[in-house]
Amino acid sequence: MRTWVVRAGRDGQWEREALDEGVALAGWREVPDLSGATTREAVRVAVEEAYPDEGPYTQGNWTGQLHRFRNEIEDGDLVVLPLRSGVVAVGEVHGTYEYGPDRDGAPHVRRVEWRVRDAARERFRPDLLDSMGSLLTVFELSRFGAAERIAGIAAGGTDPGRPDADEFAATLTEPARLFEEVRRRGTDQPLTLSVRDLLGVWNAQRRNATVVEEISNDLALRGLVTVPPFTEGSLDSTVAVLPVGTEPGEERTSDLTRSGFRGVVAESQDVAYLVSNLEAANRKPESVRVGDSLHSAMTLMVLRGYSQLPVLDDDDRLRGVVSWESIGRARMSAADVSLAAATVRAREADRSDDLLDWIPEIQRTGYLLIRDHDHRVCGLITSTDLTEQFGTRVRPFVLLEEIEQRLRRAVDAALPLDRIRAVVSPRRASRVHSAADLNLGAYGHLLKVPENWSALGWSIDRQLFFDALEECRKFRNNVMHFSPDPITEDQLRPAQGLLDLMRSLDPHV
Repeated sequence: MRTWVVRAGRDGQWEREALDEGVALAGWREVPDLSGATTREAVRVAVEEAYPDEGPYTQGNWTGQLHRFRNEIEDGDLVVLPLRSGVVAVGEVHGTYEYGPDRDGAPHVRRVEWRVRDAARERFRPDLLDSMGSLLTVFELSRFGAAERIAGIAAGGTDPGRPDADEFAATLTEPARLFEEVRRRGTDQPLTLSVRDLLGVWNAQRRNATVVEEISNDLALRGLVTVPPFTEGSLDSTVAVLPVGTEPGEERTSDLTRSGFRGVVAESQDVAYLVSNLEAANRKPESVRVGDSLHSAMTLMVLRGYSQLPVLDDDDRLRGVVSWESIGRARMSAADVSLAAATVRAREADRSDDLLDWIPEIQRTGYLLIRDHDHRVCGLITSTDLTEQFGTRVRPFVLLEEIEQRLRRAVDAALPLDRIRAVVSPRRASRVHSAADLNLGAYGHLLKVPENWSALGWSIDRQLFFDALEECRKFRNNVMHFSPDPITEDQLRPAQGLLDLMRSLDPHV
């Protein structure tokens, strides 16, 4: 059993239809009936024909989602539908893919028996809620025992949490406790925890420059290091906290060397967008081995919908890549070829490399293999991974921009320029030509003047609006500080709520 999130339209516009009719729906109405599209390649052709003006990134992303909806979701799988009201519906899939050409905008259908229609968000642990935060319409919840946890909620229970969660990490509520535990354990049983839990000790959720500097300084002051550096990997990557500053013992070696971690320690660096910050870089890809048959590789590629597979040796080191293109080229000279003949060289990046340096390579080939500190293949990044990641990072900026645009329109329409200028210092007043020259904090000061607030004519709770505006201002400041970690749905919610309110106040803008 697998678990999938299937949204009811990009804005949730088909929620009621999905719940009332017992269905999961996918849009892409220009894509015709996919009943005969039993492979990813067939779905890709349909998408490209339906949307010829879209670029390869978008076409590939949409192909992946529709392939999941058509071919990967199976009878008995669970479907999660986050609703605009904030609650969550959970159901079980019954039957195979259907096509409904008469449905307005969402012709692709899977039958679902909805077990729960109004599960409160409090029934889900934060990590599971975060997993639902993807911008994709169709995606799998596959990490941290999600299927079993969702099944429990569908049966009327609550989320028991990650089956692999380190309960002890939850007790490390302040740096002093973490340091004491590392000292108590020594190097024989090093303290290991996720990057997310490590940040939580410092009451942080994301790695920006300020957070990284604070944690790095605190660790250094106590002679500690994380292996690998906590600036690498995703939030769910695991690090060990080890002593590095103690003087050598009778063995004339450091604790770190005796622990066996010396070879993988690297200097903690400033926040940057590393290859390892993408989840795909930390998820070992399926592969074939040197000496396997080409038929095995081709069968696996068809079953999984892959365009390429890494070819590894017995030590998990890269020996090349086999792809549909390389197979086609090999068969131009001979009909019966071996895996070795169809294997071509492929470039691989180190987990700690700067991701921006490798984007041209991913654009050129469509993929990039990732190796760990022992030069073993540990991940594979595709152009679709880049699209999803950067799409997620763009969303907060688009949301904030619309909030500010709507505030500007409302203020410029209701207030004369002299009142707008009155909120800034006299030396800046001459440089303010409209509300566009104000920041979010200045809007708060401007609208707290009773006559300015009255001029807007808004029939809403004044204090609740100011509270939401202040929370949005703080959120904006957080977003503007670069971090390799994505903004979660929970972190987006206050700003999204303010935008929904602004849209209600002036729905025609």
